[in-house]
Amino acid sequence: MKNSRREFIYTGAAALGAAFAGRVWAAEAAAKGVKFRIGVTDWNLRLTAKPESVALAKKIGFDGVQISIGRQMQLKDPALQQAFHDASKREQLPLASVCLDILHVNGLKSDPLGQRWVAESIPIAKAMGVGVILLPFFGKWALTTQAEMDYVGDALREIAPEAEKTGVILGLENTISARDNARIMQRSKSRAVLTYYDVGNSTIAGFDIIEEIGWLGRDRICEVHLKDNPNMLGAGKINFRAVIDALAAIGYEQWAHLETDSPSGSVERDMATNLKFIRDMAADAGER
Repeated sequence: MKNSRREFIYTGAAALGAAFAGRVWAAEAAAKGVKFRIGVTDWNLRLTAKPESVALAKKIGFDGVQISIGRQMQLKDPALQQAFHDASKREQLPLASVCLDILHVNGLKSDPLGQRWVAESIPIAKAMGVGVILLPFFGKWALTTQAEMDYVGDALREIAPEAEKTGVILGLENTISARDNARIMQRSKSRAVLTYYDVGNSTIAGFDIIEEIGWLGRDRICEVHLKDNPNMLGAGKINFRAVIDALAAIGYEQWAHLETDSPSGSVERDMATNLKFIRDMAADAGER
């Protein structure tokens, strides 16, 4: 069904309003000491590895978007890379980081292909102009033993020099403790291996996320995922006021991406609601 002229004007005004509100929030938050920017994952926009995710992220009011490399390494294609760059330039919205989601197929903890994909993701990140590659460890590829963690640390020790040379961070996202992540980082012997901290995953795993954020500090966290799925933010177990305070306390300045579900079925509405919730929490943190 075609939109009426009134609907078109309203939609355009809403998009402009969201973008303006985002700029105002960023300026006010920075002045109050909340330094991180708020992005969104393309897969939670239901646009995995699709350049259309950039426009939707901008329309909702996010500061940037985290994009998937694709479970068939689609982002190796120069044409797709250019399409993302074109979308980013057109929307004036940065590409924040990339996710090596093929590790859901070939996990780094034991599959030799996993190590290959990590190595191949580094030039992709460089081509996309981003500084962080998310390395996921979930499902059957979740880290469960010390031997598996040691294997990952050793595998990354071989790959990390190229990441260092390229200026790219390899971010560990998983369900193990902050201290176990730090041990992998230490075993890799590389400043290019850091923790990708997900407050939802760590809460489900039973860790004290506020203590862990403080213990890791800003220098060991490359990026953050904010979620409390399947709930809307503020309706589940996680105290996001405390999360925002913890990130502000360590001087966190990198990206915090919403990886939130859309329980109502409307991605745009639920994402906008969750984004407003986090921005309100951040603004409140600056006023206290």
